Amino acid sequence: MTVTVYLELQDPSLSTEVAALPWQAWFHTWMAMVEPNLGKAYELTLRLTTDAEIQILNRQYRDRDTPTDVLAFATRDETLPLPPEEPEYLGDIIISGDTARRQATEGGHSLSTEITWLACHGLLHLLGWDHPDETQLCQMLTQQARCLEAVGLTPPAYF
Repeated sequence: MTVTVYLELQDPSLSTEVAALPWQAWFHTWMAMVEPNLGKAYELTLRLTTDAEIQILNRQYRDRDTPTDVLAFATRDETLPLPPEEPEYLGDIIISGDTARRQATEGGHSLSTEITWLACHGLLHLLGWDHPDETQLCQMLTQQARCLEAVGLTPPAYF
């Protein structure tokens, strides 16, 4: 299995430390945990942006005129078969660095941990996970915690 992550750094205040995180390896690990298909190739975009941009997207696509921490725009369509050699583009994960920074401060953990937590959350959404009720939210948060632990990170304390 291969996973290609296209990183777009649109928030100039984010440190190069966040941009330099091993995103390719982490997403590969997470995909192997939640959707193990060794013969498949996947692609996705991870965009780190600002509250201003994510608010526009949140308003446009979710009718919520407020910033949010993460948005996931899935492109998966199981009814459209891809040629075996073609990678499956899973979609886009957009994270607000501004909101992530606030949440990291409030939670008492690093910005890198918060952004990684949100990236994993976005990936699960791209793969069809959702949290319309407390039970499914708990399942999703538990999976996120497992994913972070698998790459050597401690999940945020508010989990």
